[in-house]
Amino acid sequence: MSTRVGMVSLGCPKNQVDAEHMLYDLKKEGYELVSDAALADVVIVNTCGFIESAKQEAIDTILEFCTLKEEGRIKHVIATGCLAERYRDEMKKEIPELDAVVGLGSNGKIADIIRDIYRTEESVCAYGSKTDLPMEGGRLISTEPFFAYLKIAEGCSNCCTYCAIPAIRGKFRSRKMEDILEEAKWLAEHGVTEVVVIAQDTTRYGEDIYGKSMLPELLKKLCEIEGFKWIRTLYSYPERISDEFIDVLATEDKLVKYIDMPIQHCNGDVLKRMNRAGDEAFLLELIQKLRARIPDIVLRTTLIAGFPGETEAQFEELCEFVKNVGFERLGCFAYSPEEGTKAYSMPDQVDEVTRNRRADIIMQEQMLVTERYNQAQLGKTVEIVCEGFDRYAECYFGRGTADAPEIDGKVFFTSEKKVAVGQYVKVELFDTLDYDLLGTVTE
Repeated sequence: MSTRVGMVSLGCPKNQVDAEHMLYDLKKEGYELVSDAALADVVIVNTCGFIESAKQEAIDTILEFCTLKEEGRIKHVIATGCLAERYRDEMKKEIPELDAVVGLGSNGKIADIIRDIYRTEESVCAYGSKTDLPMEGGRLISTEPFFAYLKIAEGCSNCCTYCAIPAIRGKFRSRKMEDILEEAKWLAEHGVTEVVVIAQDTTRYGEDIYGKSMLPELLKKLCEIEGFKWIRTLYSYPERISDEFIDVLATEDKLVKYIDMPIQHCNGDVLKRMNRAGDEAFLLELIQKLRARIPDIVLRTTLIAGFPGETEAQFEELCEFVKNVGFERLGCFAYSPEEGTKAYSMPDQVDEVTRNRRADIIMQEQMLVTERYNQAQLGKTVEIVCEGFDRYAECYFGRGTADAPEIDGKVFFTSEKKVAVGQYVKVELFDTLDYDLLGTVTE
C-alpha cells in the first residue's frame, strides 16, 4: 500500500500555489494524496508566518496533528512554508514532535524528504536557497475547478518596515512571460475560466528582467487566451498603477473591473515610516483617476491600524478617509510587531488594546460603506459564477466580478433550473445579508 499524504495549506494564495507544486511532485512520485489530512500517514502543514495571528494558527495546526501522531493515528508531521523558513532553528527546538522542517528552498525535494524520514526514522531539517523555490513545473490545482491562481513573481524588494516577507521569501524575482503564458494556456485547457494573477507586488512584474513593468503587456496576452472569461489582478501597489495599466484594465473585456491596491494608510508621515510612497492627496488623485476612467470599478484595499507613532489625529484622518473614499472592499488589520523588521524597534509603539480598538473602528466604518454599496446594487442583474449549493439555506452561492475568490463576499441565489459549479448565470439582486447579497436567476 502506498504512503498516504495529506496537506493543510495556510495563509495567502501565493503559499497555496507553492502547495500545489508540492502536491503535484508527490503524486508524480507515487504517493497517495488524501483530502482529509487526519486520515493520512504523513501530514504536511504548509505554514504562514506573516503576522502573529497567522503564526499562531500555524502552530496550533501543527500541534493538532502532532497530537494525532502521539495517538498513533498518523505517522509523521512535516512543517513547510513561511513559518518553517522564518524560524528554522526554533521550529524543531520548540516542537520536537515534528519529523521535518522544510524551508522554501527545499519544497522541490519534498518527495525525497518523506522517503528519507521513512528510511532513517530520523527527523530532517532541509532549507536551501530561497531562490530555489520552484516557480515552474506541474501543479495540482486545489481550488474550485473553474478558477486558479497564477503566480507571476516571487519575493519582494519593497522593504516595508512592518513586513517580514523580504526576509522570508527573498528579493522580488519575476517569471519569464513565456513561462507564465504557457502555464496559463494549460489552465485554460483544463477548464479554468477565471484566473487570478498574484505576486507580492503584481505591478512590479518584469522590472527585474525586462527593465520596466510588463504587467499591462502580460494582461493583454492573457486576455488573448481562449477559455478565460474573467481575469483578476491582486496586490497592485498604488504608486505603480500606471496610466497604461489603467487603460488595459478599462479596455480589455476579460479583465474584471476590480483593482486590489493595499494602501495601508493615508497619512503621509505614517506612510513614510512604513517606507511606503504617497500621501492622502496622491491617493485621492489616483482613486479619482481610476473611477473617472472606469466608472464601474470596484476598489479593494487593506489598512494597518496602530502602526508605531500613529497618533489619534492621524487615526482620525484615516477614519475620515475611509468614510469619504468609500472603498467597495476593505480589510483593516491591527499592526503586528514582527521580529526582524525595522518597525519592531521603532519608538512610540501603540499598545495592543489601542491597536485592536482602532482596527475595529475602521471595520465598523467600512460596514456602513458596504451597506450603502450593497443597497445600491439591489435591482441590478449581474453575472455570477456558481460555487456550490448551500443545503441549509437551500440556495446556490457564488460570486460576481466585484468579489475575489476566498476574500470578498458571496451572492446567494435561487434558480428554477439546476446550476452546475462553475456555470455563469445572470442573477437579479433583491436583498442584502451583512456583506453578502441575495438574488434569483433571471434566465
